[in-house]
Amino acid sequence: MRSDRKKKQKKRKSLKIFGLILLILFIGGGAYAASVYQSLIGAVNTMKGTEHKTDKRIEDITFKKQDPFSLLILGVDERKNDSGRSDTMIVMTVNPKLGSIQMLSLPRDTRTEIIGRGTTEKMNHAYAYGGITMAINTVESYLDIPIDYYVKMNMQGFQDIVNSVGGITVNNDMNLVYKKYSFAKGNIDLNGKEALIYSRIRKEDPRGDYGRQMRQRQVIQAVIKKGASLSTLTNYDDILDAIGKNVETNLTFNEMLSIQKNYKSSLNKIEQFTLAGDDQRIDGLWYNIVSDETKLEAQNRIKTHLGI
Repeated sequence: MRSDRKKKQKKRKSLKIFGLILLILFIGGGAYAASVYQSLIGAVNTMKGTEHKTDKRIEDITFKKQDPFSLLILGVDERKNDSGRSDTMIVMTVNPKLGSIQMLSLPRDTRTEIIGRGTTEKMNHAYAYGGITMAINTVESYLDIPIDYYVKMNMQGFQDIVNSVGGITVNNDMNLVYKKYSFAKGNIDLNGKEALIYSRIRKEDPRGDYGRQMRQRQVIQAVIKKGASLSTLTNYDDILDAIGKNVETNLTFNEMLSIQKNYKSSLNKIEQFTLAGDDQRIDGLWYNIVSDETKLEAQNRIKTHLGI
């Protein structure tokens, strides 16, 4: 029982993904201005993933009109000879007219119907069984919303991206020690491995998961700041190579440029929430059981932000 719960806590890396997505979507304009257009196209081509078109949209998204859209972010620990599981799942909605982004974290152990398989299991099993398509269909059904796009990230590649921008600097508010890693209070420089460890620490922090979530936000902000800086663009080949090797998406190059051009105002306000539930043991496994009331509240919040 304890082992299963430890695995659940260890693998929740959710918010780190968002920083990488912003790096992909918003580096476009800066990179273009820096005359690396062809390199950016090459990186995006290597990221091309599964085709997906939601059947929950009456009209297609038009970026020039600044239509709100949704994006499913999957953080996958890929293993040899195994598709892996989506241990991080975030539904991100972007509404430039409201000047905001909302991120809903879906706990990997949330109990739900796996669409296309006909079973009720942990939500992250959908990706293991049927890849991107089954994961999207399951989330769409659970939240009763359209998923317009997706981005899948190999979590081990997170280290490569931090290293590609030359590491990051964060302000640590307390002394932390994890195994052989020591993080002193104050401004500290982190490489990719250290950033991953720093953002995962939980038990060594008296605030538990709240402290860890704060550090995840710090890492996100640091990656975005470093990735968007003029000095970092001198390393654009390393950045694009790291992203190209570790990220998959159904967004096209032109769509990314259109988002970069028309949706920057959404960065003015970023709201984060999670689908909280109660831990419950069923048939020997721990699940996150979300009440109907909580689920409906989350659905309505997302629909309002999408304008549907």
